[in-house]
Amino acid sequence: MRTFQQVFGMQAATEAHAPGRVNLLGEHTDYNEGYVLPTTIPHTTRVQMAQATRAVFECYSANVDECVEFNTDAPAGFARYVYGCVATLRQRGDRLTPVVLHVQSDVPIGKGLSSSAALEVAVLRALRQFFSLTFDDVELALLAQRAEVQYAGVRCGILDQMASSLGCPGQMLFLDTRTLQRTLLPLPTGAEIVVIDSGVARELGSTAYNQRRRECERAAHLLGVSALRDVDNAALVEHLPEPLNRRSRHVVSENQRVLEASAGVSAARFGRLMNESHTSLRVDYEVSIEALDELATLLQSHPDVYGARLTGAGFGGACVALVDAQSAEQVRRDVIAAYGAKGYQGQALV
Repeated sequence: MRTFQQVFGMQAATEAHAPGRVNLLGEHTDYNEGYVLPTTIPHTTRVQMAQATRAVFECYSANVDECVEFNTDAPAGFARYVYGCVATLRQRGDRLTPVVLHVQSDVPIGKGLSSSAALEVAVLRALRQFFSLTFDDVELALLAQRAEVQYAGVRCGILDQMASSLGCPGQMLFLDTRTLQRTLLPLPTGAEIVVIDSGVARELGSTAYNQRRRECERAAHLLGVSALRDVDNAALVEHLPEPLNRRSRHVVSENQRVLEASAGVSAARFGRLMNESHTSLRVDYEVSIEALDELATLLQSHPDVYGARLTGAGFGGACVALVDAQSAEQVRRDVIAAYGAKGYQGQALV
């Protein structure tokens, strides 16, 4: 890995960080204006920045050892997220002169832990500091979301960016994605989070993520509401055609699970809500895969696990489990061994 000095021949003037996140409950509810319950993870993305000596932006990724230049045309690969942040700020009216950026991240990519949001938030934090821009952490999250939607082509909700911008280690962020009202909450007493990678990477742009969003929008239209968040009784969606009835049933029931959990429940009850969420994501929302189902089952059957589910958009990635805090490391070892015995390659991420 090359340092900022080695790549650009100068010292960095600004440095910013942003964490990844894991979502405990509230999957696919954010773009339906519902409720979510994520927490940050220890993994972070670091962005170092300085004024460019040429009339182009240069962005170096230490993870792939690649330097990309851009100005008015959008680049491909990781740099499109950086370009999106710059372009979004320019749309806002901010005057940005070219800078050089050095990006290094240990947020796992393609695991459902919001590596893209961590990159966007870290870049925007660095730009805010370097150019003395005036926007708070909520607006920063909204700008990051806009960058991903417009320039990365993923019609994501606000969950990932708000979690990365406003989340705190060891606490859950209860967020109403319609009003952006939020509260930091403690984890259930005596519990800890474990995250295990299924070994199957995913890429939102090539999955049915955008299709699921369109299905939800169609269902809301048929129900005569602005978003599925406005439906609080799952029975009201049963008359919808397939698969809109099942997509809606997941969103409505998932919102109810988040609201119950955020009101304060035991670790055992929280775990059961996670188990119900995974079933709903598998059956009604159809975003799970065989590897995730196998991993979730192994976690759920462990005596020291309260509950487990896939985390992130699905189609690969990781599972998150709520476990007895005294047994977290044992859970990791046991489940990874059992998962490997079934022919999969998993690894502990958190």
